[in-house]
Amino acid sequence: MVQLLSDPATWVSLLTLSALEIVLGIDNLVFLAILAGRLPPAQQPRARRLGLLLALATRLLLLFAISWLMGLTQELFRVLGQPFSGRDLILGAGGLFLLGKATHEIHAALEVKQVAETASAVNRPARFGLVLLQIALLDLVFSLDSVITAVGMARHVAIMVAAMVIAVGVMLLFAGAVSGFVERHPTMKMLALAFLLLIGVMLLAEATGRHVERGYLYFAMAFSFVVELLNLRVRRAQQSAVVLHGPAEQRAPTARSNPTGVSDAQR
Repeated sequence: MVQLLSDPATWVSLLTLSALEIVLGIDNLVFLAILAGRLPPAQQPRARRLGLLLALATRLLLLFAISWLMGLTQELFRVLGQPFSGRDLILGAGGLFLLGKATHEIHAALEVKQVAETASAVNRPARFGLVLLQIALLDLVFSLDSVITAVGMARHVAIMVAAMVIAVGVMLLFAGAVSGFVERHPTMKMLALAFLLLIGVMLLAEATGRHVERGYLYFAMAFSFVVELLNLRVRRAQQSAVVLHGPAEQRAPTARSNPTGVSDAQR
């Protein structure tokens, strides 16, 4: 262990893998923020914490069951000549779940009646358990890529475990800020749901053997996020301009209607 800690390559590997784990956990964090936002405000922090702890537990379990995880890549059956493994089935199910859940959330955000119905349903006692179950299912899907990336980059299990703990710790620190930001800006929430649709399509593509380069996906997400931030700045500037110029616009007609400055009583 001392020799491992004294090796500079160990720290480089730890920092690189931690950064990658944080990037891979962004989509998980966004989905967690949206799901937790459907709960009463008092329960949201607890749901976020439990969701991220479940994500860490799932990653560690998969990591220590690495032989089983690698066995998921073995072919189970073929459909029209396309081989499918256990990993493909899990990714495909996760992609379908993401597509269905994101579509439902978008529909609920666009339909006023549906929003009212879902708002009343939030207070049901089983709601917290249902949200936690959905978070656990998605944690399993997102954990697959995270663990496979860790195994491919690091040779020591201790480095993988440390990187995952660091990544989840960082996400715990920023989970509240991300959730609050998404909830305060409806357009940003819609963009996050669009990201989930994109990720769902990517998971389905990978489940059918079509590799999608993650760099393109993350670039598209980052570009869209920057554009939406600019839109928020523009809208905020327009609102400030309306507030600043509003009183002057109200005074202008009065000055034009009585240019002499003589009051009606003096006339």
